[in-house]
Amino acid sequence: MPQYLKTGRSKSFLDTAQDEVSQRVRAIIADVRSEGDAAVRRYSETFDRWSPESFRLSPEQVAEIVATLPQQVIDDIRFVQDQVRGFAEAQRATLTDLEVETLPGVFLGHKQVPIDSAGAYIPGGKYPLTASAHMTILTAKAAGVPRVVACTPPIQGEIPAATVAAMAMAGADEIYLLGGVQAVAAMAVGTETVQPVAMIAGPGNAYVAEAKRQLFGEVGIDLFAGPTEVLLIADDDADPFVCAVDLLSQAEHGPESPAVLVTTSRRVAEQTIAHVEAILPGMPTRDYAEPAWRDYGQVVVVDDLDEAFAVGDALASEHVQILTAEPRQALDKMRNFGALFLGENTCVSYGDKVIGTNHVLPTLGSARYTGGLWVGKYLKTVTYQEVRSEETSGMLGEVCGRASRVERFEGHARSGDVRAWKHAGQRFDWIDALTTSPAR
Repeated sequence: MPQYLKTGRSKSFLDTAQDEVSQRVRAIIADVRSEGDAAVRRYSETFDRWSPESFRLSPEQVAEIVATLPQQVIDDIRFVQDQVRGFAEAQRATLTDLEVETLPGVFLGHKQVPIDSAGAYIPGGKYPLTASAHMTILTAKAAGVPRVVACTPPIQGEIPAATVAAMAMAGADEIYLLGGVQAVAAMAVGTETVQPVAMIAGPGNAYVAEAKRQLFGEVGIDLFAGPTEVLLIADDDADPFVCAVDLLSQAEHGPESPAVLVTTSRRVAEQTIAHVEAILPGMPTRDYAEPAWRDYGQVVVVDDLDEAFAVGDALASEHVQILTAEPRQALDKMRNFGALFLGENTCVSYGDKVIGTNHVLPTLGSARYTGGLWVGKYLKTVTYQEVRSEETSGMLGEVCGRASRVERFEGHARSGDVRAWKHAGQRFDWIDALTTSPAR
């Protein structure tokens, strides 16, 4: 039976239904839809105090911005992008086309077709998520998307040079210094200067998330995102200091980010709590991490690892870090998670920043039914079919006629009847009434 040494609030999709946010987002989208660039500019001035001659950066401007960065920053971006690209390309290689002959002369297949355009939203604000450029743009390019539009906001009137460099190095075809709902709406519905895209991916604040929610259907999206989540599953072998540091590494994402420890060891639980309380006062990001831990942090002691894995599956957290003697047990035991991080050597921050897997992951329990952003999100698996055998077409026509009439779809049935009439010599009263001899 789980024992809670520290309780905290839980987040759910119901928490995202904020009327004020929803109404504001709906109004901005409507304005962009009706006014185009004028509305985009007005909202950019209002929210970001940013109104350049053109929101889109020219290749020359991009080159000038990138040139301001230290070589070490460029080298690090290149290293990380090599990891992300390599893994995305390996994933793409597993997604192959298919064709099978299911009956004599009947060929069914599918093709993996990249979408024709994608929009990448890279957040700015207090924490400019440069890594999100790798995750959204590079992954789309690895899938074969020919046009990728990328938007990121200015930060207090300044150009985020490292983010622009990451966007350019990842292969963005169009780069806009534009943020918020107005950026998402411009990419989704289009304006005089921004051609619409087929899908939008990338994290953002509550307004950006709500904009993606409202525009879903008109465009595709990667997933519905909420606050960052972390779950640590630990046994008595775990280092409580490491547990504390790793919990706070994710709590700093925002004041509503759940950070949860589930452990079989009361000692690990108690010492982790003590370490968190010792570390927090000196954290530069205490203003986010402290309320996240205070309000949403949880520490749970369970009887054994099977119970720990069951609690983890029930939470269906975004990031699940396994700090146990045999961490790979979780691969077999758990089903509901955004991403697994196995062993002390593999912290969640590696996934966020450097290791190569995608950090756009399901939150708010949606790991029960979806994984995160990956190369497959940018592909459409489309089917095709061809019947080369007249004999088989006639047989299928007979079955189609019977099956369709069970459902009272007479038009469907007659499409099958025609093939049975032409290729199997079958007679049908409705055809006889219209023609005296079958067309051969």
